[in-house]
Amino acid sequence: MKRILIAGAFALAAGGQALAADLPQPGPPPPRAPATYVPAPVPVFTWSGIYIGVNGGYGFGQSNWTNPAGSTGNFSTDGFLVGGTIGGNYQWNQFVLGIEADGDWTNLSGNVSCGPGLAFTCTTQGDWLATVRGRAGYAFDRFLVYGTGGAAFGNLQAGSTGSFDTATQTGWTAGGGVEFAFTPNLTAKVEYLYVDLGSMTCNINCQFNTSVSLTENVVRAGINYKFW
Repeated sequence: MKRILIAGAFALAAGGQALAADLPQPGPPPPRAPATYVPAPVPVFTWSGIYIGVNGGYGFGQSNWTNPAGSTGNFSTDGFLVGGTIGGNYQWNQFVLGIEADGDWTNLSGNVSCGPGLAFTCTTQGDWLATVRGRAGYAFDRFLVYGTGGAAFGNLQAGSTGSFDTATQTGWTAGGGVEFAFTPNLTAKVEYLYVDLGSMTCNINCQFNTSVSLTENVVRAGINYKFW
């Protein structure tokens, strides 16, 4: 009996192996899905940094002459300007605060016939203009909109005899502009400034000890290089 049971077990095992050999073999595992490509994040532009640049544009405004005799004259002035810029910005979130200084050569001038019988030519002119201003703006990534204001300095010359009294004037300026960053280091801007240089007294080369004032509207463009 024991021999019969052992023989039956061997027969069952052999039959199972034969049946397993006849069954279809499992296929290969499914291929893995390719890894999803995640591009490196694009660096966010920052306006923070120190910069230098060049600027140039056009100014147009008014000069007013007033003398103790009560006669007055108001005439237009205009001319071009070109110069250099230095400044720095600090960005916090999308707000940008900065300070900027510039110095420009100018040929701003204007004149009008004046004096008894309009025999003289009253002339106001200036050959340099500088500003030191704060800037406050809002950045849309590489695009900056800003307001600006501060002190203005200029050379004011006035005369009606062919020669000029000269004074270095201190006044104020305010305006605004837009600036765009083409690269992490190179930006371009367009801005408007209103400049008031106050008034000087022309004692020698003007008629009747005249007070001379000058205001200008300056429209200019600039290119800046930001160091970091």
